[in-house]
Amino acid sequence: MASGTYRRIIDLVLKAGILARSVGINNLLQPGLIKEMIIADILGHVLIHSKRDADAHAYSDPNEKYEYLSCKEGGSGQIDRMFKEPASKRAESLVRITRNAKLYLAVFYANNQTRCKTIYELDPRVAVVEAERQLNRSSNTISHVGFSISWARENGRVVYEDHP
Repeated sequence: MASGTYRRIIDLVLKAGILARSVGINNLLQPGLIKEMIIADILGHVLIHSKRDADAHAYSDPNEKYEYLSCKEGGSGQIDRMFKEPASKRAESLVRITRNAKLYLAVFYANNQTRCKTIYELDPRVAVVEAERQLNRSSNTISHVGFSISWARENGRVVYEDHP
């Protein structure tokens, strides 16, 4: 019985993989990609599935880029592998924030992480100040920069709320 359910899930993932490859997405199981698809769909953005770029762009302007952070209820969205030093690598890391027109923190339900509860829109100029603050306080050369839900609530604005 469980193996039959697993087999059905695997079959659906394999079919989804074929569909994804038809639009140029070669690794559907890339970490975070499905949630990024969900966020882009909600916000009406075009997904960028390359790991070397922002997560999405505006339909009307491919140069208007967006970065997506996600977490479950009670968590925080992170940007991984941010350099505190040397200065050149730090500046390069911060471009991952500043290249964007907006950042979005999407909060997913803890008991259903395929369903988005809330999305906060964040100004990159505000987010980069917080990232700098965290990097300055870090004792590590490479750190994760986190944006909590409470920080997003205080420093951003809600652009999507699910109504169950």
